[in-house]
Amino acid sequence: MIRKGFIMSVYPDCHEEYEKRHNEIWPEMVEMLRAHGAHSYSIFLEPATSKLFGYLEIADEALWSKSAETAICRKWWDYMGDIMETNPDNSPVVTELVEVFHLD
Repeated sequence: MIRKGFIMSVYPDCHEEYEKRHNEIWPEMVEMLRAHGAHSYSIFLEPATSKLFGYLEIADEALWSKSAETAICRKWWDYMGDIMETNPDNSPVVTELVEVFHLD
């Protein structure tokens, strides 16, 4: 299993809306994530800085990378684009983290 950690940013006045949208995640989005190998996916918010920490386990990096090409992923990005920092294509601005320690 490959563990991935990353940082994103939500706008300070959108914390509740970000959580609401994820609590109501579309079933087809969940299906796509699982179909592309996602396991144990969590996102945490640091309210003071509006930083989001994402943690995800995947089985295959190549399969996971194809998730960004799906229509449902693009639709989700468009849906979330008004409440978080995004790139010109509405994908979230993501900083990948390097794992430096793990304990099973």
